[in-house]
Amino acid sequence: MNNNAERIQISLAAARVNAGLTQEDVAKEFKVSKQTVVNWEKGKVMPSLLVMRALSEYYRIPIDNIFCLKNPLKVISRDTLRISRIDVT
Repeated sequence: MNNNAERIQISLAAARVNAGLTQEDVAKEFKVSKQTVVNWEKGKVMPSLLVMRALSEYYRIPIDNIFCLKNPLKVISRDTLRISRIDVT
């Protein structure tokens, strides 16, 4: 997997966790299976740009955060998806 795709998958998972949502919550909201959400977060399947935009709105974060363009996310522990913001200033 390329580095950008890996950042996106981690951002999707971290944004969901930060929003206090489960994969089941997201699946229900977007009318997809839980496995689809799992696949997005594992990088097996990339959601469409329209879905990523909807996810960013649902998670209440700028879409730039998902693409790691602004305020990139730093994973402290991949196992628990604990994250912090990287200071880019």
